[in-house]
Formats: sequence, C-alpha cells, structure tokens
Amino acid sequence: MSLTYALILMSLTGLLGIIIGYVFRWLFVLSRKGSIELEVKQIILTAREDAKRITGEAETQAKELAASAEGTLKEKEDKLTRAEERVFKREESLDKKQTELEREVEGVKSRIEEVKAIKERADALVLARQDELAKVAGLTKDDARELLMSELARESDEDFMVRIQKLEQTGQEKLERRAREILTTAIHRLGNSVASDTMASAITIPNDDIKGKIIGKEGRNIKAFERATGVEVIIDDTPGSIVLSSYDPLRRAVARVALENLILDGRIQPAKIEEIVEKAKGEVTKIIKEKGEAAAYEAGVLNLAPQLTQILGRLHFRTSYGQSVLQHSVEMAHIAGMIAEELGANPQVARAGALLHDIGKALDHEVQGTHVEIGRRILQKFGVSEEVVKAMQAHHEEYPYETTESIIVQVADAISGGRPGARRDSVENYLKRLGDIEGIANSFGGVEKSYAISAGREVRVFVKPEEMSDLAARDLARNIALRIQNELKYPGEIKIAVIRETRAIEFAR
Repeated sequence: MSLTYALILMSLTGLLGIIIGYVFRWLFVLSRKGSIELEVKQIILTAREDAKRITGEAETQAKELAASAEGTLKEKEDKLTRAEERVFKREESLDKKQTELEREVEGVKSRIEEVKAIKERADALVLARQDELAKVAGLTKDDARELLMSELARESDEDFMVRIQKLEQTGQEKLERRAREILTTAIHRLGNSVASDTMASAITIPNDDIKGKIIGKEGRNIKAFERATGVEVIIDDTPGSIVLSSYDPLRRAVARVALENLILDGRIQPAKIEEIVEKAKGEVTKIIKEKGEAAAYEAGVLNLAPQLTQILGRLHFRTSYGQSVLQHSVEMAHIAGMIAEELGANPQVARAGALLHDIGKALDHEVQGTHVEIGRRILQKFGVSEEVVKAMQAHHEEYPYETTESIIVQVADAISGGRPGARRDSVENYLKRLGDIEGIANSFGGVEKSYAISAGREVRVFVKPEEMSDLAARDLARNIALRIQNELKYPGEIKIAVIRETRAIEFAR
C-alpha cells in the first residue's frame, strides 16, 4: 500500500515537474518573443529613419539638380534671346539699307525721266525753230536744222554738263561712300608692313674662322656646296655674315638650312656637304607642307587636297615686289571674306578663290603658261569646285567676271597689293613709273602740264581752256586712263584728274 502511494506520489511529482517545466519554457518563449519583437521594432524604426534620411538626401539632390537644370536652361534661353535680338537687329539694318537703296533707285529713275522730258522739249523747240528759220531766212530745212543744232549745242553744252554732273554725283555719292567704308575697313584691319628676301639671304656666323672652313682647301668645300645647292656663296670682308645669292627662293632656303646645319656640325667637307644638303631638302619640304597647312587654316579654307596644300606652301618662298606671295594670299582671303559678307556673296568661295588665286606662281617657271592658266589647271586637277575656279581666274582680267566672288577677289588683290606698306620698289623703278605716267599725260594735245602725285597713284593734268571744252576734258581723262592701263604695269589703281580753269585777267591803270 505504501508502495502504491509512493508510485502515485512519484507520478504526481513527475507530472508536476513536467507542468512546471512547460510553464517555464512557455515563460521563456514569451520573454524571447518580446525581445525579438523589440528588436524587430528597433529594426523597423531604424529602417524608417534611414528611409527618411535617404529620402531627404534624394529630395535635396533632386532640388539641386533641378536648380542646376533651371540655371542651364535659363542661360540657354538668354543666349537664344540675345541671338534672336542680334538677328532681328541685322534684319532691321538690312531692311533699312534696302529701303534706302530703293529710294535712291527711284530718285535716279525720276531724274532720268526729267532728262527725257527736257530732251523732248528740246526736240520740239528744234522743230519749231526750224520752221521759223525756214520762213524768215528762206533757208532749206536741212540748212535750218544744221544751224539750229549747232546753236543749241553751243548754248546747251554747259547746261548738259551741269545736269550730268549732278546725276553722277547724286547717283554715285552714297554708293561710293559705302564702297569706301568697306575698303577702308579692310585696309585698316590688315594695313601692316611686310618684309621679305628678294635675291639674297644673309647667314649669321659665330666667328670669321668659319669662313675658312666653308671655303676649304683650294675652295673645294665652297665649290661642292654651290654645286649641290645651285646657289652662289658670297664671302667678303663683312664680319659675322655670309650671303647666299640665287633667283630661286627654294634653292636659297635649302642652302640656308644646309649651311646652318653644317656650321652647327662643324665637319665641313664635300661628302658631309652632300649629306647635309639632302637632309636640308627634306626639312624644306616639311616646312613647305607646314606653311601650306597653316595658311589654309588661317584663311579658313579647309578640306583642301594634301597635294594642293603642298603646292600652296611653296608660295612662302615666292615674292612679288618684295611682298610674300603666301602672306599676300592669306591677307587677300581675309579681305575677300569681309567684303563678301558685307555684300551678301559667298564668303567661303571668296576666301578660297583669294587664297588660291596665285597658286600658279609656285610652278610658273617649271610649266609653260601664265600663272592664272597654270593655277586653273592645278585647281581642276585636284577637284576644286568650279565656283572657286571662276572666282580666282579673273583677278588679272584674263577671263571675264562670271560671278560676284570673282569681282571680290580682284578687288581684294588690288587692296592687298596696293595698300600702303604692302609692296616695295626700287627708287629707279619708282621714278621711272612717275616719269612714264607724266609722259603719257603730256603726249595729248591741249595739255599744259601734268603732275604725278601720291606716290604715282594720282595724276593731275592741267589743260588749256581755250583749246579744250569741258566735254573734251572728260574724254581726255578717259583716254589717259586707257593708255596708262594698257601701257604701264602698276599695283592698285591710278586716279586721273583733268583740270580746266578759265582765268580772266585785266589791269586797272
């Protein structure tokens, strides 16, 4: 019986232990669940804070990006607005110029109508006077007409001269003023002096002992150098200098580079001279290419064939009246571009035609023909557009002016070659040209005396008033201009001013 109680007690004790263990486990799970929920809540709270922080940063960045985009957009809008204002102002200016031009044309037309009306009245007066003269004088109709016409011509010479002068002045003053503004602006912007070698190049040497090495034993070195380069080496008593003389500027350039390299090397002997001259030819070829590319880039003429650029670079060593032909061509390109923009022509075609107008001079001693004809063949060979060929071929009037750009190129050539400081000439040639100009003017009948002034760019011719009328004076000016143009060579243009002055002299005694 006691054993039974003991078993029951043990069973109850075990059951109670199981219950207590379950309770403790349940309490432990509850406590663990509470800590996990707390951790989850903490994680959620942290995530919310991170999300809020990230959202705030994103909003801040978005606002900054939006502000930057708005600033950029506003800047572009401002630029676009300013560009539109400039275009609008330019259009207004063009409209005003067009209106002024139309007004001038209408004024000229009205004056032409006035002249026609005067002529009709004069014709009617002639007929009336013919009838009156025939009745009064008993003259035939032909005799009366001849008498009346001579009388009217004598009386109307002065009136017609005054009216013609007024028409010319009013119809051309504004046009000439505008042309002077364009040309003066172009000359002012490019009015720099130029200097260039002509037939000789001076080489500076560190000391006079080098002269003996260049000459060599019994002159072998200098003879080998002259034979290899084709230039004449002049060594005289001038200290620190040696002169290279040749009509060919390319040969002089090769000789100059070769001689400078020989002086630096110090080993001057016939074999070394030939080696250095060959290297110098390569260096000059490289210089020619660089000069051609630089000139095309400076003139704004791109996409030229490499062979054409190489030929263009050779003009760096060519001169005309002391003016570098390549520099002259680049200067012409700038002038032609400015004039073309002012006149509404094609600036790119004008620039290209001006830059390439003298390209035939790079080969004119190697190929037969004028430099214009040689230049045309070169441009056509390398696929230059026909518009550019037409623009360049008329600058010496060998071909007719087919486009506006061809006239612009000719004007740019005259500006670049004729502006002060562009070209240089010897005193003998200068005085001879002045004498030739005055001789042509004095060869005409009725000329009392003439003076060539403004460095030969203007001729003032004084005529005898009793032997020449005003109309004859105008014809004389035209005839002198034609003879000077046909018989003399000169840069730019020459103004001929014929002066007819009538003086009445009496003495009071």
